[in-house]
Amino acid sequence: MNKASFGSIAGAVLLTLALRAPASADDVKAGDLVISQAWSRATPGGAKVAGGFLTIENKGTAPDKLIAVSAEIAGKAEVHEMAMDNGVMRMRPLDNGLVIEPGKTVKLAPGGSHLMLQDLKGPFKEGQKVPVTLEFEKAGKVSVSLDVQGVGAPGGGGMMMKKMPDHSGMKM
Repeated sequence: MNKASFGSIAGAVLLTLALRAPASADDVKAGDLVISQAWSRATPGGAKVAGGFLTIENKGTAPDKLIAVSAEIAGKAEVHEMAMDNGVMRMRPLDNGLVIEPGKTVKLAPGGSHLMLQDLKGPFKEGQKVPVTLEFEKAGKVSVSLDVQGVGAPGGGGMMMKKMPDHSGMKM
């Protein structure tokens, strides 16, 4: 094997290891679930709602279900979904929870399923960590901190946010 081939193979191995790296320090493990990339946006003063976004990976062989969410900073917290209905974007709580199938990853993100924190007791400030408790059917209660990013933070959905309508016009 020549040096160029060895270098290519070594590079490929290192890239594979980097992509399969273990959970980062901010990841939270609960049973077979790994919760990562938990974040929210800063809110303007007087805002009464905020969204929470995160990724849930089920590494197990059985489904689990996110059945509730709570946060001391919010009077009410729910798991919501956004979906088009006859050309109108509608947001609604997922009263029956959000299933995380075995071997699958569910991303709560702007424009889709997300945590809806309502009746806020104070604004979210950039750099703050907002504690929330997720309750799963099997994994139980799990404490997670949402990293508060800037007001316009795209969180991987920058293009989506430009197309997403204002929550105020949505029917619930």
